[in-house]
Amino acid sequence: MTDTLARPAFDDLDRITPRRTRIGLVAGGLGAYWPQFPGLLPQLRASARRVTERLSALDCEVVDAGFIADPHEGAAAAEKLRAADCDLIIGFLTTYLTSNMLVPIAQRSGSPVLLLNLQPTEAMDHETFDTGAWLAYCGACPLPEMANAFRRVGVEFRSVSGYLEDERAWTKIGRWIKAAGVRAAFRHGRHGLLGHLYPGMMDVSSDPTLVSAQLGGHVEILEIDDLRVRVEQVTEAETQARMALAREIFSMDESVVEEDFAWGAKVSVGLDRLVADFELDSLAYYHRGLDGETHERVGAGFILGASLLTARGIPAAGEYELRTSLAMLLMDRLGAGGSFTELQALNFRDNVVEMGHDGPAHLAISARKPLLRGLGVYHGKRGWGVSVEFDVRHGPVTLLGIGQRRDGTFTLVASEGEVVPGPLLRIGNTTSRVDFGCDPGEWTDAWSASGVAHHWALGTGHRVGELTAVADLLGLELTVVRV
Repeated sequence: MTDTLARPAFDDLDRITPRRTRIGLVAGGLGAYWPQFPGLLPQLRASARRVTERLSALDCEVVDAGFIADPHEGAAAAEKLRAADCDLIIGFLTTYLTSNMLVPIAQRSGSPVLLLNLQPTEAMDHETFDTGAWLAYCGACPLPEMANAFRRVGVEFRSVSGYLEDERAWTKIGRWIKAAGVRAAFRHGRHGLLGHLYPGMMDVSSDPTLVSAQLGGHVEILEIDDLRVRVEQVTEAETQARMALAREIFSMDESVVEEDFAWGAKVSVGLDRLVADFELDSLAYYHRGLDGETHERVGAGFILGASLLTARGIPAAGEYELRTSLAMLLMDRLGAGGSFTELQALNFRDNVVEMGHDGPAHLAISARKPLLRGLGVYHGKRGWGVSVEFDVRHGPVTLLGIGQRRDGTFTLVASEGEVVPGPLLRIGNTTSRVDFGCDPGEWTDAWSASGVAHHWALGTGHRVGELTAVADLLGLELTVVRV
């Protein structure tokens, strides 16, 4: 990915290294041209090499199936790319070629396909060009043919047109590659679901089978005891080491009780082991417990460890919010962070919406060194302990939620705004003031009417362009809330 999250200023909290996005590449042209125009094929191959170079610079693995000139070579390329299990197939139309050369590749790979029409320069030199020179600029000619053929055989069509060094075109191509990385993260993902639903939250309830059906991957059902036994195995030395790490990362408020801090650190180490043992890429959790017993204390001790996991690229969301943990994963893989968020209050004086949460946060997108605050009460939840407090980095942000329709279909819901400075609550919550450029009440009504649940991921940057590509590759509808 070209965007990366800010790396923490310490060495002990390394982000995970996600599986590299695998891009299949095939370039082609009509072989009948080669004997007619001897200089054409070398020029087209040079363009294909340049595309390979630019793709490789986008932090992806490129599987190059070569240059095809007829349907037989297209079939061989189709088999190579099918076996490579690519996340995205890119077909580079260097000049005119027939659709029966590319349709088998699109059909057999099982991967989404992006066609590139990138001519050598911005425009032809009309005074000096002959037919052979023109044909090197003729990638646009087969594009409607490909679109028609793809749709007739049931393959989704998408393309980017421009020229080889057209940065606008490469920005679009980069979005498709990021989107393919998100699709791969879901296809190969293992998502932990620990505990039970927060009682009464009907919007949060999710069928794990729908995740596998619509996004791919696997949802691992976990119990609070899966974590409890690992927490009990954490040594005093490991607890002290985690506390030392937390002191580097956080500012420590005077409200932090040492015993509660130590417990949160111990649970954090146990969470790391849980994630490693079950090979999890994300985690959603909640457990109520009762009267200070062990399970209640484990359930109350998540926030420190879940925030550290999230900063490492393994998003963790409270209140059993499976869909929001997936939205956080999506935003993280786009390089946007993605912090667990809900509405807090509206400020009609300053025209901002205040939002955040009392649970885990994405530390990498904090405006400043995050604060660890001690809380004697978690509002609406059992237990007590330490909680994370910060404001998201000021500037452009995007909200992303995964909604669910009556028929079970997932949807993406997004809105772009800007985090602006101003007074914030100091209650152990992540809190940000988001300006959507309109009356906060009108925005809140529109956002709520979109079908989003009451939690979502808040990430940095304006990401609707990237999310449009993600929605396309995932086959989901994207609703963008603008007022």
